Amino acid sequence: MLKLLGRLTSINVRKVMWTAAQLGLDLDREDWGAGFRSPREPEYLAMNPNGLVPVLIDGDFVLWESNAICRYLAARHGATALLPAEAQARARVEQWMDWQAGELNNAWRTAFMALVRGQPATPEAIAASVDSWNRHMGLLDRQLAGTGAFVTGPDFTLADIVLGLSAQRWKNAPIARVELPAVEAWLQRLGRRPGFADYVGNGMP
Repeated sequence: MLKLLGRLTSINVRKVMWTAAQLGLDLDREDWGAGFRSPREPEYLAMNPNGLVPVLIDGDFVLWESNAICRYLAARHGATALLPAEAQARARVEQWMDWQAGELNNAWRTAFMALVRGQPATPEAIAASVDSWNRHMGLLDRQLAGTGAFVTGPDFTLADIVLGLSAQRWKNAPIARVELPAVEAWLQRLGRRPGFADYVGNGMP
């Protein structure tokens, strides 16, 4: 039995759960994180020294970092539609997954944590973060306008899962947003995928 440790209010937990839904997997999820058991407990830190959710347990194998978990689940179950076996096609998917985890996340972090999570930040820092967030989402919009379908081309992949959650957060955030028609059309396409309503379009920030 695959076990996932992490609260459902975490966007990184939800990206793993949406991946599992695409694969038809029934993950045994256990609540850890804010409002539940602390990931700073020694038991948890022994599995993930970062003290962050989620953690995947597959028998004796323990894995952290949500994008790595998504890739592992796809590879473990031979889901080459989500994570292609061909080197260049796979690299394209992983390129956009890494961009999400690095560039895009860094863009929204200050604004989101201040406006939604209530962490302190100056108005100038929030405004700069919002501007960067919109600029990065504009880059995604141009990519989607070019493909006319999904992030890396005509097929739905893990890149759409991780970026779909990020885009939904941008759409729901209390910020001034730019108009991004390709992103909006893409989110509507994603809305027809299994698990979207449960893990993406569920109103969670």
